[in-house]
Amino acid sequence: MPPAREDLLVLVTPGKDGLGDTAKGMVSVGRRAAARLGLAWAAAVLADGEDPELPEAALETLADHGVPGVLVIRAGRPLADFPEARAEALAGAARARAARLVLMAHDSAGASLAPRVAAALGGAVLTECVSVEPGGGGVRVSRRALGDRLAETFLWDRASPLVLTVHPGCLSPVPPAGPAGGRPVVEAVEAPVPDGAFRSRVVERIPPDPRTVDVSEAEVIFCAGKGFDRESFERFRELAGLLNASLGVSRPVYDLGWAGFERMIGQTGKTVAPRLYLGVGISGSMHHVGGIRDARRIVCLNLDPRAPMFAASDEGFVADLREVIPLLLDRVRARVAGGGAP
Repeated sequence: MPPAREDLLVLVTPGKDGLGDTAKGMVSVGRRAAARLGLAWAAAVLADGEDPELPEAALETLADHGVPGVLVIRAGRPLADFPEARAEALAGAARARAARLVLMAHDSAGASLAPRVAAALGGAVLTECVSVEPGGGGVRVSRRALGDRLAETFLWDRASPLVLTVHPGCLSPVPPAGPAGGRPVVEAVEAPVPDGAFRSRVVERIPPDPRTVDVSEAEVIFCAGKGFDRESFERFRELAGLLNASLGVSRPVYDLGWAGFERMIGQTGKTVAPRLYLGVGISGSMHHVGGIRDARRIVCLNLDPRAPMFAASDEGFVADLREVIPLLLDRVRARVAGGGAP
């Protein structure tokens, strides 16, 4: 009996405690794309060894998100530290299941893996995609370009395989509407990898430093606006560092020379999609709000209760930052000095 066919594969990476928000968002994107395009689909997991078992929590989450099947891809050797080998294994599974469309998140792993998988499949790659829709006699794929200032749309005729990375701003951990279905069918797929695919290896993984990480990739951002004076701004910078948050600024703060252009957030700076955005002393101009529209949660603090920023926020506080920031900083410093978590 020939193996089942999946036209679309979505790469996910489960943890010991189940699926993270990025993986949840990816299977939601895959489910919607498969429904719109009329494709059979499955989630794909790269096994780091021989054991095809998935954590029970991951299977429950996959079921809640309507995933019909899970392919556990085994190469016979550990894959975690070998990027070329991971790409060969995923490409081998895609060929075995006749998959023409492969989706993965546009994070550091996906950005490295996608072009390798596309090359192995003899197909094309598009990064930071925001939509996949039928149209024009094929499939219309839109992506952001030039620092999110432009939108590009491509037409895929399905003649050759296509590998897409999905922009983080499109990923939501909330399951899409509609019946979830039953427990997904889990299958092990053997995808042997040649020895030549193990020529490079990851020898160390260094956690990102929130003080230097690109704000467009930051998980938590503390952003300062024109309501700051220099002393308060330096306290805010220290607070962000102690709480492992990336520092961002609005245009007026950049114009004062207190931070570089790489820290400026807005349509004329960096567009961001953090898990949490805290805006302090920011009025909320349309240019700045446009740059944070993909943040999962927006919290603001401003002395003016009529500031437009409140309308763009999930939660807002009316207070004087010159009073609040020193109090927060003193409390966090005390926690850190006492050996506790900030």
